[in-house]
Amino acid sequence: MVVCSAAAQKPVVGDINFYGVHKVSPERILRVIRVHPGDPLPPSKGALEDAISRISGVIMARITAECCNGSATDLFIGIQEKGAPRAEFRSDPAGDVTLPANIVDMYRQYLDAVARAAAAGQAAERLTAGHALSADPQVRAFQGQFVDYAAGHVQPLRDELRRASEPGQRAIAAALIGYEPKKQAAADELQYALQDPDESVRANALRGLAAIGVFAAQNPALGIKISPTWMVELLNSIVLSDRVEAVRTLLILTDHGAGGEALQLIHDRALPAMVEMAEWKSPRYALPPFLLLGRMAGMPDDEVQRLWKQGDRKAVIDRATGSSLRRRR
Repeated sequence: MVVCSAAAQKPVVGDINFYGVHKVSPERILRVIRVHPGDPLPPSKGALEDAISRISGVIMARITAECCNGSATDLFIGIQEKGAPRAEFRSDPAGDVTLPANIVDMYRQYLDAVARAAAAGQAAERLTAGHALSADPQVRAFQGQFVDYAAGHVQPLRDELRRASEPGQRAIAAALIGYEPKKQAAADELQYALQDPDESVRANALRGLAAIGVFAAQNPALGIKISPTWMVELLNSIVLSDRVEAVRTLLILTDHGAGGEALQLIHDRALPAMVEMAEWKSPRYALPPFLLLGRMAGMPDDEVQRLWKQGDRKAVIDRATGSSLRRRR
């Protein structure tokens, strides 16, 4: 089901955003699914995805509903076209390793606490010591327990991430590995997780890498290295969370003039994807890729922000697509 948490009014479709469209036009997709802004929110995304997948040249489709502006829910429609760039993932592992039941239960309680904190407006986090630290006391208490557990169970968490057949178990392992004290080793494991077949594992890995990226920038003497390769590949994913979290992490890796290798790689491997995300109608999703596109064009962040506020996205997009980035050594 396509759902929205706004219960006061019957949800309707807000902005409709597209990605992965190269040969198939958004207009054709809309003609097929017959959904437009202001329409009642469709009851089933599966039927819409099936209809889009039957369009010639489309391999698969993915629709994600993101809540909410009043009663309006924004839709993100992603497609994978034949011959287009795509993110590749490993096959599912088949091991029978499992985390202790108390750790699984702790993680579920943590997610419940995060949801409550978000509903109360306490979702803010700061990235410190290479991991997230919530403004909410209850969430922060769970994060402290994660630090303690990860420090004493590094190898079991790595085994779980690489061998467990259950994706939920691997997702928990990816979340907890980010809390282990040896941050280079943690980053290496999380890089491995970016090729996991499950999107929740990849999302947790990207969040962990974002925190380690902040820590690495604050402590350059430690020499922590995070390769941008796999997160750049995720910019071509059909999964919305892959793209959103990859952009967030790449913004951290390219902050303050850093990340020349990453910017060049994005230019070479995912420039069309960056442009389509920067053109999204939903502002809070379009701004991060727009900022990253500005860095690719060699523009200062404050200039990019100014053009964003003026509504002049074209100026940044034109400079990024027309620029020839020099490789930085």
